[in-house]
Amino acid sequence: MYKIVKKECLNESVTKMVIAAPFVAKKAQPGQFIILRVDEDGERIPLTIADYDRSAGTVTIIFQIVGTETARLNLKNENDCICDFAGPLGNPTKTEGYKKVAVVGGGVGTAIAYPVAKKFAQSGAVVHSVVGFRTKSIVILEKEFKAVSDKYVLISDDGSTGEKGFVTDALKKLIDSGEKYDLVVAIGPLPMMKFVCKLTAEYGIKTTVSMNPIMIDGTGMCGGCRLTVGGETKFACVDGPEFDGHKVDFDEAIERAAMYKSFERSAMCKLMNKKD
Repeated sequence: MYKIVKKECLNESVTKMVIAAPFVAKKAQPGQFIILRVDEDGERIPLTIADYDRSAGTVTIIFQIVGTETARLNLKNENDCICDFAGPLGNPTKTEGYKKVAVVGGGVGTAIAYPVAKKFAQSGAVVHSVVGFRTKSIVILEKEFKAVSDKYVLISDDGSTGEKGFVTDALKKLIDSGEKYDLVVAIGPLPMMKFVCKLTAEYGIKTTVSMNPIMIDGTGMCGGCRLTVGGETKFACVDGPEFDGHKVDFDEAIERAAMYKSFERSAMCKLMNKKD
C-alpha cells in the first residue's frame, strides 16, 4: 500500500498528489510514468511522474479527473493509501547535446512538460516554455515553469490570461522572431501535438512528443498502447513514451483514443449514481 502524503487541488478538475513510494523515487527520471490501481477492484491507469524527491522517498503525480479511475483516485485524501504504484516505467527524456529547446505544453499536459523543462534547465540548456490553457481559471504550475524557464509564454484560448491564441501561434511567433531551437518538445492533447509537429516540420526543427494512449500492463505485453511511428508499430510503454513527432500517425492515435469513450461515460455515470 502506498500512502498519500499530500493532496492539493490545482483547479476544478486537476489534482496533485504526493505519494510515499521510496523505491520508485529512487529510480525515477523526467519523462517516465507509473501505473497505479486505487484498490484491488480498480483499473490500471498510467500517470506521468510530475516530480520526485529521492531523500523524502516521494513521487508526485498530477491528474485530470476524466474517467472512473481518476474520479475514484480523487476521492482519496491525505493519509489514505492506494493499492498499487508500479514504476518507474518507460524511457526518460534525453537532454544531452541540446543547447536551446522549446517545451510546449497544453492543458494538463503541462504537468508532464514541467519536469521535462526542469531537466533541460538542469542540463544547462536554454529553455523557452510555451504553455496553453482554455482560460485563466485552469492555469497550473505557472510559478514552477517560470523558475526553470529562460522565457515563459502563457497562452489562453479566450485571452483571459497571457496572450490570446494557441500554443502554435506563440511558437511560430518565437521562431519567426529569430529564435533557433535545437529541439521542440510538445506535450498535451493529441490535436495540439499534431499541429505543433506540422508547424515545426515546415521549419525543419526536430520535435519529440509524449504519447499517452490506452495502456494496461506497461511492459509491452498487452499491445494496448500501440502506435504507428514511421510506418512501424511501436508500444508507448516500452518504446516511448517520447517519439519523433514528425513520424507519429496522429490521425490513427486520435481515432484509437476515442474508441472507449462510450464505455468511459457509462462507467462514470455508474460511479456518480453509486455516490448519490
